[in-house]
Amino acid sequence: MDTQRIIAFIVFSFSLLLLWENWQAYNNPQPVVAAKPGQPAAQGNDVPAAPGQGLVSETKAGVQPLAGQAARGARAVIITDVLRAEIDANGGDLRDLTLPGYLQNEAGKDGVRPVFKLFEERAGRNYFAQTGFIGNVLPTHKTLFQLTPGEYRLKEGQKELTLSMTAMVNGAEVTKTYVFQRGSFVVDVSTRVKNTSATVVEGFPYYQFLRHGKAPEGESAMIQTFTGPAIYTDAAKFQKATFDNITKGKQEHVKQAKDGWIGMVQHHFFSAWMTKDPADASSREFYTRSLGEDEYTAGMILPALKLNPGEEKTVTARLYAGPQELEKIKELAPGLDLVVDYGWLTIIAYPIFMALNFLHNLVGNWGWAIIALTILIKLAFYPLSAASYKSMAKMRKLTPRLTALKERYGDDKQKLQEAMMKMYSEEKINPLGGCLPILVQIPVFIALYWALLGAVELRQAPFALWIMDLSEPDPYYILPIIMAITSFIQVKMSPPAPDPVQQKVMMIMPVAFSVMFLFFPAGLVLYWLVNNVLSITQQWRINTVMAAGGAAANDSKH
Repeated sequence: MDTQRIIAFIVFSFSLLLLWENWQAYNNPQPVVAAKPGQPAAQGNDVPAAPGQGLVSETKAGVQPLAGQAARGARAVIITDVLRAEIDANGGDLRDLTLPGYLQNEAGKDGVRPVFKLFEERAGRNYFAQTGFIGNVLPTHKTLFQLTPGEYRLKEGQKELTLSMTAMVNGAEVTKTYVFQRGSFVVDVSTRVKNTSATVVEGFPYYQFLRHGKAPEGESAMIQTFTGPAIYTDAAKFQKATFDNITKGKQEHVKQAKDGWIGMVQHHFFSAWMTKDPADASSREFYTRSLGEDEYTAGMILPALKLNPGEEKTVTARLYAGPQELEKIKELAPGLDLVVDYGWLTIIAYPIFMALNFLHNLVGNWGWAIIALTILIKLAFYPLSAASYKSMAKMRKLTPRLTALKERYGDDKQKLQEAMMKMYSEEKINPLGGCLPILVQIPVFIALYWALLGAVELRQAPFALWIMDLSEPDPYYILPIIMAITSFIQVKMSPPAPDPVQQKVMMIMPVAFSVMFLFFPAGLVLYWLVNNVLSITQQWRINTVMAAGGAAANDSKH
């Protein structure tokens, strides 16, 4: 197999890999019913079952969820310096979460990209954070709380903002409190229960997400990443559950543990329920379920809260809902940084991103950081690349003789191969000498692709001139076109294949490959372009040196 075939194989394989990674589809949901004020609604199939009961409960007779809808009540709007949240009195659900610091992938009808929404209440795209108790006594996420509607804004100099709501349920006084913090996407959610009845009150607190099964709006089919529930425990580590498997009842993930968290992951953003203290070793149960009509729940159940008459207790959990900022989220809970999707080469992609982040801290621009990282990677592989280009240069010098051999032996492939191998032996050339260095670099190239793809830090990060968002495709396709030109130059500098068909394929490949790059984020194209320029420079120098060496050797013979 000659170098041209190796390069063609690499490009073709990389393209197939991208297409295979993007082959994702998810199905199926169903929602909630309104409750009378201060009373928990009958537990339907969107309320988890008590621990140890299989996590599947039947919808009770006469209780039918309203398809595609959720009961609406009074709303409190929370505004901090990094988010805007809407909390509904029904269950105290967090039903809308807007992140003003980020924009949606797609522009609206007016051509302007709206502010990014993580949680929202919209037909077919519901995404809520919900809490409640299992047991038919304490409130569920359907119970109607009393809250004071209106806008609550974090004031200048204020470090946190608190919203409380109350409900009287079966002789229990329940107060749910949300605490928002300045500069943070972390929300502490505490529920205080006071037993004012004459009997024991008991319930299992649960924390869950209700989400549709679709990928984020505006996500390119070329760069689709995982969307769905994720669970982490110290024993089982990081596990994903696809919506498709949940619908079929084939999801495989840990069900019980004494640590861990559960989240809902999508490209660049995620939400997660966890205990406030990461070292908390209380038992917990995890569940993922389909509600039908492309709607799902994923949550965790904590140990039962049991109160004697007159007793009062508080249970607290922590919600994170925001961007996958690696440096910040890994401090919140063990394994939380694993939500950043680095594909199947995480072991290489993670250190690559850490190096990229280090360079960004030095140069202050993600575009220049990508260029610097590309140069460093090129330097690391310089010896291997040099060996490859030297082999290619030697093969290029033999091109006229290879062509002559092909003309001499015509269609007799066996004699042609024998003559070629004899010539390689005489010239001390390994025809596969340029292949191994290229193959060794493939995992690094793929890992860097995923590192750049998964970095929310590149979202809306400008580079220079017309590139104002490295996570989006080049709006004028200038980088992909220049990259196509550099790829064409690389092919011209490589030794031509003896087979005319191979020659045509190699000439077409830069164009075909670059068409795919039209839809890739500008940051990825920038890396590939810089890598091509460096490769051309290195190959040109090696060709020049070897040509000069050959000319000097010929002069010495005269």
